[in-house]
Amino acid sequence: MAEPNVCVLCAPGTNCDVETGHAFELAGGRAERVHLFRLLENPALLDQFQILCVPGGFSYGDDLGAGVVFAQQLQHRLGDAVRRFLARDTLVLGICNGFQVLLKAGILPGGTATEDHPDTTLTWNDNGHYTALWVHLQVSSDRSVFLKGLGHLEFPIAHAEGRFVTRTPEVLAQLQAQGQAALIYACPPGETHNHKGGLLPYPYNPNGSAGNIAGLSDPTGRVLGLMPHPERYVHETQHPTWTRRREQPTPDGRRLFDNAVAYFLG
Repeated sequence: MAEPNVCVLCAPGTNCDVETGHAFELAGGRAERVHLFRLLENPALLDQFQILCVPGGFSYGDDLGAGVVFAQQLQHRLGDAVRRFLARDTLVLGICNGFQVLLKAGILPGGTATEDHPDTTLTWNDNGHYTALWVHLQVSSDRSVFLKGLGHLEFPIAHAEGRFVTRTPEVLAQLQAQGQAALIYACPPGETHNHKGGLLPYPYNPNGSAGNIAGLSDPTGRVLGLMPHPERYVHETQHPTWTRRREQPTPDGRRLFDNAVAYFLG
């Protein structure tokens, strides 16, 4: 198959679309930044793409809550187009605000865009502040296409409403048992931290997410939402300690986007 077409879907307030498109292009995809209003005018436009990515930013100023207005547009005005897209052998990625959108549109956790009242959401960080720092992550499931073959990762975060919560402990346990808790916050390699209930403290778990969850997959592994920003680590020089490294490994973010494109190239 030829290089996959990637729809980087923007809305008023989106501000990570350029670097996200660049990351997909580095991996060999053909990325197009598409404004939500274009899709509202012509929902069939989505049929031309194999990958849909909702990038980070502050869609609609997060005025009604992070990702809420964007999610309502996807769920109610573009629901048929999104469900048709999900029914094909396609991939969906939501980064930061995009993760918030996918959850609040009901695309995650089930991957069907049919949930009106999902049992999961992303809300204010435990510290009550916008938080920007680099975090350590661990791939905790082999289900996600995007995370195939990856283990320990480092990405930056930058959010105020990134704390993953579930309606009940049983919902969290079910997601973990089904392998949908795809990515969790972790300690740096060689470090451990014993903490009551298994919840890592700040800054390891920077927002207090239940189960230390940083990223969530749908049951098929073709949809992934994550709060950290992989598109901000696709070049070696983007890592804060790159000048002190003897060897420059392939940037972790680049590997995630490589996986997405490779899914369609065989």
